[in-house]
Amino acid sequence: MEQFTQKANAFFETPIDLRGRVMVLIASLLLIATFILPLWEISLYSNQFPDGLVVGIFSHKLEGGKSANRDDLKEINALNHYIGMRPLKEEDFTEFKWIPFVIGGVVLLGLRVAVQGKMSKLVDLFVLFTYFGGFSLWSFYHKLHLYGHDLDPTAAVKVPPFTPPIFGHKTMANFEVYSYPDWGSYVMAVVPVLLLLAIWLSVSASRKGQS
Repeated sequence: MEQFTQKANAFFETPIDLRGRVMVLIASLLLIATFILPLWEISLYSNQFPDGLVVGIFSHKLEGGKSANRDDLKEINALNHYIGMRPLKEEDFTEFKWIPFVIGGVVLLGLRVAVQGKMSKLVDLFVLFTYFGGFSLWSFYHKLHLYGHDLDPTAAVKVPPFTPPIFGHKTMANFEVYSYPDWGSYVMAVVPVLLLLAIWLSVSASRKGQS
């Protein structure tokens, strides 16, 4: 146990080398893009809408696809009304209040880690961001589950409770529904990879310096 503790302490005291700091800096700056890029996209296709209805989910808002004579979000809410589903409203998504705040905090912490160069802080940042990503996905799934199961029993069209897909394809009534990550999520997926790379580069440099 004592030997394990010594190795753990030595690991957390490992300095972050220049390449590692650059990786942390890049990861932090990349996150800024998630304020303007959509995180997820849900598309619905049917005979009535062969070109599809699209809603983009951002870190702070919902945005339906728009054409000259149609707002996709309004069309989706109108369809949801017939099956007794609540309309998709930004104010109902509490995630839009805390996700941008957390992302901003992670950016600041990442810049701090790049300046301080401490392995313990880098590991903390990696664990925090990984937890944030996992919790955000769970929150997204939970919200979809609530929307699909809290149906108005007096709705004009009766459908059994359902959960819209969080990833992939699902047939719901006469609609084919597709749900996939968008550019913002891909950016977020790169961040922990860069942080792990920073850890690996720094540990490798430290071992070479000791040999």
